[in-house]
Amino acid sequence: MKTIAVIDGQGGGIGSFIIKSLREHFGESIEIIALGTNSTATSAMLKARANKGATGENAIIWNAPRVDIITGPLSIVLANSMLGELTARMSEAISSSPAKRILLSLNQEHVDIVGAEKEPLPHLIEKLVSKIREECNV
Repeated sequence: MKTIAVIDGQGGGIGSFIIKSLREHFGESIEIIALGTNSTATSAMLKARANKGATGENAIIWNAPRVDIITGPLSIVLANSMLGELTARMSEAISSSPAKRILLSLNQEHVDIVGAEKEPLPHLIEKLVSKIREECNV
């Protein structure tokens, strides 16, 4: 069984959307760990049916190397993103993890991603789930 970490901050809306979509496509055949930069984000992702949840810098640092796939918005690899919620240590742990990282190319303040298609979030989530299905050989 693959273990997927969904990382999000602020209100956890993007992470919740990802988890709901993963549950629709995989049911209970994968384990989802919700890792929030704050308790509001973690709580929202747990309500979206993550198996487990943890909050804060240490939780993200500890879990990043222990999962098969890490997903969330691009900002999870950018130090000080999410209005400063994502620390440099968090982004380093995520970037250095041996896990496959499958990220949503959502533009961040003062960061433009050249070549990334500007699509509605539901379309990006569909592509993300498709990529995770490929990674899980489903």
